[in-house]
Amino acid sequence: MRAWLVRKWGEPDEMELADIPEPRPASGQVRIRIRAAALNYFDVLQIRGQYQVKPPFPFTPGAEIAGVIDAVGDGADIWRKGDHVIAVPQLGGFAECALANSCDVLPLPGGMEWRQAAAMPIVFHTSFFALRDRAAIRKGEWLLVHAGASGVGMSAIQLGRAFGARVIATAGSPEKLRFAHRQGAEHVVNYASPSWVDEVREITGGRGADVVYDPVGSDVFDLSTKCIASGGRLLVIGFAGGRIPSIAANRVLLKNISVVGVYWGGEVRARSTYLVEVHRELDSLWHAGKIAPEVCREWPLGELPAALSALAHREITGKAVVVPDYETSHRP
Repeated sequence: MRAWLVRKWGEPDEMELADIPEPRPASGQVRIRIRAAALNYFDVLQIRGQYQVKPPFPFTPGAEIAGVIDAVGDGADIWRKGDHVIAVPQLGGFAECALANSCDVLPLPGGMEWRQAAAMPIVFHTSFFALRDRAAIRKGEWLLVHAGASGVGMSAIQLGRAFGARVIATAGSPEKLRFAHRQGAEHVVNYASPSWVDEVREITGGRGADVVYDPVGSDVFDLSTKCIASGGRLLVIGFAGGRIPSIAANRVLLKNISVVGVYWGGEVRARSTYLVEVHRELDSLWHAGKIAPEVCREWPLGELPAALSALAHREITGKAVVVPDYETSHRP
């Protein structure tokens, strides 16, 4: 099979596309013939050696896939050959097939295309965990979603609306603002503008946002503390802006705000049934028409470095995927 290999830390175009033997599933694993694999910013960081998880060389990145099970290991008999699934393997997704632990495999929602399915698990599960479990968002609250045109931003906007929140989304260009509005944001604000904090205050009638969803960090985090409501919850999703911010404790005290960490992967490892439980609820939201992963770009597997470069340069709205040569992205 063909697979992309990282043999040293570097940029995506330094990876090697190689023919390697198909892996055999160990106990508790299945092998999935991949129909689509989604891209995430942490893939770029992992290739560069800048991510918290540093696998031994050589390794194949990619952690969000959809496809068909074609081999089942001992102890993974809840699955059968031919099952259509999505999965979150820790590694191996940028290849023609990959292994996944059976507990990290989920049934494909009925009627969902391969591309959408690959784009669903990490971002929608993360946002569900953030908004429902960490923020306990309530109907009618103001939700401010930063990077509203990113994959996680898209999922946060859609889920915020599904949970009854009023959503404000930020992005950095007119095209991305239109995308965020299309996902369901009631208001969109360009955070390249020096007045965006004032705009958020004005939209919320001077109150500020009850929940801030921040995958950016850096200056965006700092300025968010100036437009968060008293008693608000500031969700720390990630640091795509580069700088890991800090906050003065007196600001937390005087505004009665909570700074809340959102580490979805840790929750999944700590609670063995959590992934399945949340997927069941997301499946219901999909069938109710309240969420729909949007894939805006697709590349063949052989052009993965170009796809990751576009992602790293923030040229992607929503999600992007790569597909093997044999896949035409039809409905399964």
